[in-house]
Amino acid sequence: MVPVTDSPGAGRFAPSPSADLHIGNLRTAVLAWLFARSTGRRFLMRVEDLDDRTDTGIAERQLADLAAIGLTWDEPATWQTQHRERYDAVITDLAERGLLFECYCSRKDIAQAPRAPHAPEGAYPGTCRDLTDGEREKRRQETGRPPALRLRTDTTTFTVHDVLHGDYTGLVDDFVVRRGDGVTAYNLAVVVDDAASGIDQVVRGDDLLASSPRQGYLARLLGHPAPVYAHVPLVLNPAGARLAKRDGAVTLAEIGVSEAVAQIADSLGYSARTVEGMLDEFDPARLPRAPWVYRAE
Repeated sequence: MVPVTDSPGAGRFAPSPSADLHIGNLRTAVLAWLFARSTGRRFLMRVEDLDDRTDTGIAERQLADLAAIGLTWDEPATWQTQHRERYDAVITDLAERGLLFECYCSRKDIAQAPRAPHAPEGAYPGTCRDLTDGEREKRRQETGRPPALRLRTDTTTFTVHDVLHGDYTGLVDDFVVRRGDGVTAYNLAVVVDDAASGIDQVVRGDDLLASSPRQGYLARLLGHPAPVYAHVPLVLNPAGARLAKRDGAVTLAEIGVSEAVAQIADSLGYSARTVEGMLDEFDPARLPRAPWVYRAE
């Protein structure tokens, strides 16, 4: 099993290096930092570059932007691609416990497969869960592709507690822990990384709330305590869609450091003009619960 740190609890921000951070990403990072610092936790930074297709240059710009707006972290940023052995060890342990099975289904196969009448929408239909050795070999020959590995779960739902949303019950199906191309799946990597770093507070966008039951279930299965969750509202464009590069001046380079920090503070109802200053005004109970509609200047 992967070792778990005995350091004091921590919060974190974990950007994926696929594009420069926009004002919505920066706002979520500020909130993660405020949650951690206001509760005496360490704050850590993790680059979620699970495969080699991510851009190191983008990741470095993201870290520079986060530092520019005043965020500090207590250890050097970690990179997921440096910890493949950590994930492999957990997957090996799960396999030895009989908790994994090979899956040869494509997304199309899953979408078109028949389900039980009361199965949750989007749930894996169990196509490959109980194949015999002969059936598994036949599927391997038919598809001609390496299998994904799925977790053999014993429930369809799991409940986590969120500071802002209360108890949240969501889907836990036989979810993927390793993709067919050999890359560790996000749901496993994030749980393993959080445990290894002593992260016990997870603050992120509320678009990820639905993934929390799977992660909470896996954490319990691996013997890790459930983190404190806080899923904060997203930043949307005037059309009500998720903020994106096409929405105009949305990155730090386009907005400017002082203006970006001021906009984030205003969106939270704060008068401070530094993230350090925002700590004095921070109160989770008074955070806006509606999305911030951002209008680029």
